[in-house]
Amino acid sequence: MKLSIPNRPIAWRRILTIVPPFVWLVVFLLLPFLLVLKISFADLQFGVPPYTALAEFRDQTLSLVLNLRGYALLFTDSLYVATYLHSVKMAAITTIFCILIGYPMAYYIARSEPATRNLLLIGVILPFWTSLLLRVYAWIGILRNDGLLNNLLMGLGFIDQPLEIYRTDLAVYIGLIYAYLPFFILPLYANLVKLDGRLLEAAYDLGARPWQAFVSVTLPMSMPGVIAGAMLVFIPSVGEFVIPEMLGGADTLMIGRVMWTEFFNNSDWPMASAVTCVMVLLLLIPLVLFQYGQTRQLEMRGGRRNG
Repeated sequence: MKLSIPNRPIAWRRILTIVPPFVWLVVFLLLPFLLVLKISFADLQFGVPPYTALAEFRDQTLSLVLNLRGYALLFTDSLYVATYLHSVKMAAITTIFCILIGYPMAYYIARSEPATRNLLLIGVILPFWTSLLLRVYAWIGILRNDGLLNNLLMGLGFIDQPLEIYRTDLAVYIGLIYAYLPFFILPLYANLVKLDGRLLEAAYDLGARPWQAFVSVTLPMSMPGVIAGAMLVFIPSVGEFVIPEMLGGADTLMIGRVMWTEFFNNSDWPMASAVTCVMVLLLLIPLVLFQYGQTRQLEMRGGRRNG
C-alpha cells in the first residue's frame, strides 16, 4: 500500500496565488464597506467627524446605539424611492440598448479576419485612452442647443429650431450607452471568438438557414457573454454620477447624484452611507442571481457528462 505525499511546493504556490487577491478585496472593498455600514447606523452631528459614535463606554457601562433614521427615511420619503426606481430604469434601458447595439458589433468583430479584427478591437478600446470627463465634455459640445448636432441638422434643413437634448434624460442615455458600450462588447467578443464553427457547419448540413443556426446555436452559446457584459453595464450605470451630473437636468434623479448631495452639500454622512448600503444591496441581487444561474448550468452539464 502506497501513501500519497502531497507536493508541498505546489500547495504553497496555490496559497500564494490565492492570498493576494483576497487581501486586496478585504483591504479595498470589505473594510471600506464596513466603515460605510457603520456610519449608516450613526446619527448626524455638527463636528469632526460629522456623525456620532455607535459605541460609548461611560461609568463602566458599554452603550451601543444603532440609529435607523437614514434607512427609515429611504423607505418613507418618496424622493429616495423615486431616485432608486429611476436609476434602475435608466440602467436597465442603457443595458438593453447596449445589447442591441453591441451584439452585432461583437459578432462582426469575432467573425472578421484576424488583421481586421485587431483593428476593430483597437477601435473599441480607443475611447479608454481618453479621460471619461473629457469625453463627456465633448458630448456637451455635440448635444447643446448651439452644438455640433443641432448646427448640422439645421444646416442640412432637417429642423428649423434646435432640438432640446442637452440637460435631458435622453442626453444621459446617450452618454451612458457611449461610455459603457465597450464593457458589453469586449466580454461578448471573448465568448463569440471561441465559438466552434463546426457547430454552425453541422447546423447548415442539417438544413438550418443562417438565422435558424444563429438562434439555435450561436445565441444560446453566447448567453454567458451577454449576461456578463450586461452586468458590467448595468451595475456601474445604476450608481453613475459624472454623466447624469454633466448631461442631465435638475430633474434627472440618480443615486450617484443623491449620494454626492448628501455627502458634500448637506454633510449628512449617515444618510449618504445608508443610500450607499442600500445601493450595494440592490446591486448584489443580480450578481447573486447570475452566480446561481452559472452554478446551476455547470451542475447540469456535469450531470449530463456523468450520465
